[in-house]
Amino acid sequence: MIDVSDLAYEYPSRRALDGVSLRVAPQTITALVGPNGAGKTTLLRCLAALAPPYAGTVTIDGLDTTAAPREIHARLGYLPDFFGLYDALSVRRCLTYAGWSHGIAPALTATAVETAARRVGLLDRLETPAGELSRGLRQRLAIGQAIVHEPKVLLLDEPAAGLDPQARRDLSTLLLALKDEGMTLVVSSHILSELEDYCSDMIIIEAGRIVGGKAIKVRDVERPRYMLELGTARSDLADFLKGAGIDVIEAGGFEIRSLDTMYLPGWRPATFNYWGTAVAR
Repeated sequence: MIDVSDLAYEYPSRRALDGVSLRVAPQTITALVGPNGAGKTTLLRCLAALAPPYAGTVTIDGLDTTAAPREIHARLGYLPDFFGLYDALSVRRCLTYAGWSHGIAPALTATAVETAARRVGLLDRLETPAGELSRGLRQRLAIGQAIVHEPKVLLLDEPAAGLDPQARRDLSTLLLALKDEGMTLVVSSHILSELEDYCSDMIIIEAGRIVGGKAIKVRDVERPRYMLELGTARSDLADFLKGAGIDVIEAGGFEIRSLDTMYLPGWRPATFNYWGTAVAR
């Protein structure tokens, strides 16, 4: 769905992206991770056909962002880290305005607005002014404006910034629902602890380059995950788990950093991830 080859982008004083190459598969959620100034926002703007690259190519759904930016915009939704809403307008009118700006015909706008509101969980607040919404609901409205035209790709720059823990969990659920409905998502984030909840791949950017040269597989989204809680700490935990049919990738003392796939007769294949240290009771 997204292909980037040898991408470079320069500001007058520095090179923000240098030889970035990556591929994002359809109907996945990929995280962009890195410190401030690493190049995440610049990369998203290049993907959104808002910043023409100095060198290299970016193609989305088979279209080159330099040769066909308008066609790209029709297939793509983009939410910057600092977004604006018209506080005096209702949710319905905000979504209507966004739909018209994306070229949705007036006869189809009402349906598109209600579909977007349903997808972001604002169907019961269509007549509420945007200025009366909470921070989390404003974020949902902004995402609704970005998807009202049914894009194939959605780019989100720090969507969880400033949200409380419950709003972040709701956002994770929303992103997974959008993926399941067929969208391809690229999400920039600093909140590493929550990326595993919804991301299948992670791209780490530092000083304008991809660390390691490729994306890191976070988890197999097709397999269910379970949490293991140990009642008693064991010094032989690694051997104990291996005896149960679990392939332990790395273990030290009472700490298991990653557990791979378990296959037992009558069990569904599952991927285990335990981050932390076992506690004895």
